[in-house]
This record gives sequence, structure tokens and C-alpha cells, in this order.
Amino acid sequence: MPAAEDAEGAAHVSAERHATGLTTAIAQPTAPAAAPQLAMPRIATPAYPPTRRLPLVERAFGQDVADPYRWLEQSPASSPEVAQWVAGQNAASAAYLAQLPGRDALAARIRSLFDYERISLPRRAGKSYFYLRNPGLSNQSELYVRAGLDGEERVLLDPNGWSKDGTVALDAWVPSPQGRTLAYTVQVAGSDWRTIRLIDVRSGRLLDETLAWANDTTIAWVGEEGFLYSRFPEPAKGAEHLAPVYGKAVWYHRVGTPQAADLLVYATPDHPEQGHKAAVSADGRWAVITSEVGTLPVRAIHLLDLRSGKPGQWAQASIADGFDNDWKFVDGIGDRLWFVSNMGAPRYRLLELDLSGAPAWKVVVPEREQQLAGANAVGDRFILSYLNGGSSVAVVTDLKGKPSRAITLNDIGSASGFGGRPGQEETFYQFASFNRAPTIYRMDLRTGETTPFAQPRMSFNPDDYLVEQRFYPSKDGTKVPMYIVRKRSLVGRAVPTLLYGYGGFDIAMTPTFSPVRMAWLEAGGAFALANIRGGGEFGRAWHDAGRLDKKQNSFDDFIAAGEYLIAQGIAAKGSLAVQGGSNGGLLVAAVVNQRPDLFAAANPDVGVLDMLRFDRFTAGRLWTGDYGRPENEADWQVLRRYSPYHNIADGTDYPAILVTTGDSDDRVVPAHSFKYAAALQAAKIGDRPHLLRVESRAGHGAGKPLDKTIASGADTLAFLAYWTGLKTGAAVTAP
Repeated sequence: MPAAEDAEGAAHVSAERHATGLTTAIAQPTAPAAAPQLAMPRIATPAYPPTRRLPLVERAFGQDVADPYRWLEQSPASSPEVAQWVAGQNAASAAYLAQLPGRDALAARIRSLFDYERISLPRRAGKSYFYLRNPGLSNQSELYVRAGLDGEERVLLDPNGWSKDGTVALDAWVPSPQGRTLAYTVQVAGSDWRTIRLIDVRSGRLLDETLAWANDTTIAWVGEEGFLYSRFPEPAKGAEHLAPVYGKAVWYHRVGTPQAADLLVYATPDHPEQGHKAAVSADGRWAVITSEVGTLPVRAIHLLDLRSGKPGQWAQASIADGFDNDWKFVDGIGDRLWFVSNMGAPRYRLLELDLSGAPAWKVVVPEREQQLAGANAVGDRFILSYLNGGSSVAVVTDLKGKPSRAITLNDIGSASGFGGRPGQEETFYQFASFNRAPTIYRMDLRTGETTPFAQPRMSFNPDDYLVEQRFYPSKDGTKVPMYIVRKRSLVGRAVPTLLYGYGGFDIAMTPTFSPVRMAWLEAGGAFALANIRGGGEFGRAWHDAGRLDKKQNSFDDFIAAGEYLIAQGIAAKGSLAVQGGSNGGLLVAAVVNQRPDLFAAANPDVGVLDMLRFDRFTAGRLWTGDYGRPENEADWQVLRRYSPYHNIADGTDYPAILVTTGDSDDRVVPAHSFKYAAALQAAKIGDRPHLLRVESRAGHGAGKPLDKTIASGADTLAFLAYWTGLKTGAAVTAP
């Protein structure tokens, strides 16, 4: 579900509309894909562990609905029966995956592709610069601090020593304005729950306080003395990873005091379904409280005047009461605050709020054809990030919105970053693409000069790969963009192809670099990313066209992408694999049910797969803006028609399927994958394998140690390669 890891990183200024290689060729209907002719002996499908079936049938809105595997909704940590079942499933899948030809070679190549120095975007506080660094093969990146741009650097935090298996991770980290203290969040075993700790930057001494039960929180410093953060009430013991969450409030913590002394700053006890986060303007004058009721891009905004009294006694004011529009706080100076909003502008615009008298709004930068994805106030400039076809574009303006220059990256890729504060003379950003690992750049805002700050040294030549974007027609004629990546030497040949998609929650899928994906490309496969409806590539209308009763458009778009790849001779017939995670896992499982003939193999990862009960667990209630409410008949009827768990087609040959999840996933609970895999294995859908792989001490994706990433990547790619006919048996020699 929505989170940095569902978009493969933080928000990107992305390329989503048109680019070099644009084509509008129409895909012709194709014959069902035949199974690939495997050049190696067929590996026998393992005997699945026995799965107890409940005689459970419930009647809803005039229909009887069976749910024989509801007992698998229990956590393996609390149910010995579920834990034993998971162990049996893992044993069966591990035995099968170990036999796959080329699996070990893939693991070795993925490890080699990860073996390069990775540095994150720097964050400046006072005269210090903070950034993550990984020499290549560490399970977790270390946090460094550097005294000045060219000064001496040192390790401030090394999470590799926090656990033996590398599953305790450093998540967010925010230095105080002058860089004296750093607050950071700790993630355990992939859970969405976070613990906040503090460290004295100069001495490296960990402070005593520990703040628990933070989840999806910001950290907003109020001077050097304390900060605002969000937390939930402590859940009941044993319900931490299953129960729905309510009552997220903003608290103030003073450095050097226990959590019990924290002050409640903003809460809505009469509306516990609302969740609240805080940000603070660069000059420390205002705290901006952003309130949400779900994952839809609609928010309410309130202000706290931080100069009006002591913490907990700050004067409050509402500037956007209703949940009607999206508001993204940019920054503020004095009585002026800036927001990116879609109020009256579906593709967003930059607004200024003047609080010197009666609150008054004015447009600083009007809406334009491209979608305004975000903005930063740095120095005496705005840097506006737009989604613009296959190239990332950032526009620099003065504080009145007058453009001064455009930062155009001519290659297809994603630029992100552009952080900083008013008064600073520099900003940092990164550029990445499917064939290019992130390069960090520093821009001098006084001169406009851009210089590399950190350049990766890769073991392959990016120019050997062609990245293009095409538009293809969906079922209803809508033109949908899709990125296609492959070796230049393979252009003109149909090859095994991996198609990826997401299509939900107003999230734009943009070009990013993945060593796991690169191993697939090196082996001679093609990769395609379809920007289907439901995502955030083209603003509100594109999102609305793929949610609620229009969710089928997302599935139709994805199916049409597969048909196009085959019709255009990019994907070999019978050699198309599909993959997606979270909402993308739902996508993959739904299209496999609807068109099992089109795909040779599928990997629904951490997917939402029981659409009639998704809202009963953890954050599931927040997703009803995209999916609808199962208690409403009209929504239920739509959900029932495509729910993967409920629509497996007996008597139809299915592709090979590897279902993957983590046992600590408390965002999309693993029960979805458990129940779906059990239903697949019980159905009469052919003799290809339908396996479940459950990662131990892993969650929805974030914080996973490198060793686990490599192992899961190798297993998944080897499975998809085997069933698409991609030969991966020999390791690729690095140049």
C-alpha cells in the first residue's frame, strides 16, 4: 500500500507522458499464449502441505460466500497451527526453488550488481551534512555526518550491529535545525511500528529516551529543544500486527525527558478515524498539521502558532477544514506559507497563504499541462518538480513564481530530492533510471552550476540497454503509457518479458534502478512497466479512472499491456511473466484469474487478495477510498467480482504462480497471501506449481536486509525465468 517502498523510493520528479521512442501502434488481438518449450527437464510440482478446510459459508447481499481458510487469518506468532502450516509451505517451495537451473548464478549476479557504493541524498543542518552510505554489501546502510561540504566524515549510526540477522533497521532520521541532535526511527523485522531514539551528534552519545508506537510519522523539530511526532495509542497485547489502528495524534517531545512527559498537541478524539502529522516552517513560526482519513489525496490543514505560548498551549487555526482537496505543505517565512494543492486545479498549482491580516490565498504558480508533483523552498527560490513524459523536469522560480531556469534531464528517468531551507545557497538531487543507479548532484542556487556529489561505479554499461516509452490502447481505447527496457542487441527479437504494474492510490510508477531487475535484463529478458489507470501519473482523473467501481480499468489496462507486448514482438509468446507488490499484488492475482491464458508465470507479492475482509486488519480501513467499503452493497458487489481469493476459476489451466509475503507484514497482513495460496492449491487449475514463499522476520518491504533481498530476488527471478524459458544458468562476466 502507499508508502515509499510501493513506489521504489521517495517521491520522484518523473517521466510519465511521452518520450523518445513514442509510438501509438495499435495492438492486434492475439491467440492465447502457449506454454514455453522448456529446454531442461520438467521439475515436478511438489506435494502441497495439507490445509484444513472450514465448512464456513456466509450470506451477504443475497449471495453465499465460502471462506474455508479463515483460520489462516491468525498470525503465525500467535497460532501454532498457522506457524506449522507456514513452515510446511516454505519447505515445499524451498525444495522446488532450490532445483531451478540458474538460481545460484542469479543470486551471485544480483550480489555482484549490489556491490557498489551507495550514498543517499545529503541533508544539511547548521554546518553539518548527514547522509546514508553503504559500501556495497552491508545488510543495512550506515548514517554518516560530515563537518562542512569538504570536511571530515564519520559514522554516526551503524544499524548493522543492532541485530544478528540484520532485520533491525534504521528508518527515518531528522537532525535538529543546527544539527546538534538527531532523532531517528528504528524498524524491527519489517513492521510498520517505529521506535524513536535520539543521539547527540557531537559526542555520538545515545540519549536515554525511547518513544514507542509511532507509525507513519513525521519528525518536526521546534528549535533545538524538542520536536513534534505522531503516535497511536498502545495497542492491546497480542493485537499489534492485526488489529485496526485508530487515534493517531500529534505529540510534543522535549529532548531529555521520558515519553510519559510528552504533551498532546493535536488530536480528534471524536473522530478517531482521522490521523494527523506535523511539519514546522523553516523559521520555526508555524506548525502545520495535516489530517487524513485514508489514502485518498484529500486532507485538512490546521495551524499552530508556535510563538503564541508554551508547548501544548499553542493557538490553533483552521485553514482547510473539509476533506475536499489535497494540500502539500512546502514551507513558510513569517506570515507567508506555501502549499501545493489541487484545489481548483486537478494537476496542482502553488499557492501562498498570507496571514498578516485576514487569511488570504493567492496563486504563485498556476496549473500547467504537466502535473506539479511537489515543490521546495530553497534559498530565495522555489524548485517545482513536474511529471513530464519520459524526462524529469524541475523549474526554478523566484518567490513570486517568476521562472528563472529549467533543469532538464534529457534521459528517461526520475529525479528526486531538491531539499533545503530558505536562506541556503544549495540543494541536492538524484537522477536514476532502469539502467542507471542513482547519481547525486549538488546545485549552487546562486550560479545555477550543477556538479556531481556521488557517482556510482557500475559493473555494466548503461548504454547497452534501450529505455523507451510507448503508448498502447486499452480495452476501451484509452492510451496508456508503458516503459520498455531491454538490451539494444535484442531489439527486433521476441524474448521472455517481465511486466510490472501497480495502478492505485494516486501513486506514480517512475523509472528506478533495481539490481534484481538488472539481473533479469542481463540474462536477456525484457522488462516493461505499465502506467495503468488508478496511479498518479496524470492527476486526479487518471486516479479516479482506476478506483472503486472503475477498478476493472486497471486490470484491463494491464491485460492490454501484455497483449501489446506480444503483438509487437517484444515478448515471446508463452513467455510473459507478471509481477506486482501490495496493490500491485492484487493487480497480478486479479488479471491471472481473468486471463490465465495470457501469462506463463506470475508473482503476486505482499498482495491485497481478500477484498471482502481487507478493511478488518491494521491499516486496511484506510484503503476504502480506492477499493470501497465491503459493508456497502454496491461496493461489495464490485469487490466480489474481482477479489482474487474468491474468483479462482476451477477447470482452467493457470500459469505458474509464486506467492510471496513476509510473516511480519502488518500493513497488508500475510493472511491475504496465506488464504489465496491455499485456495490456489486446492483448485483444479492445472499442474503448474502454485507455491507460497514466506520470508521470516520481514514485512511489507522496507528495512529488509540485503541478504534477504538477494535470496528472495534470486528465488523469484529463477522461478519466473524457468517458466518463461529465460536461460539464466551461466553467470554474466562483468566488463
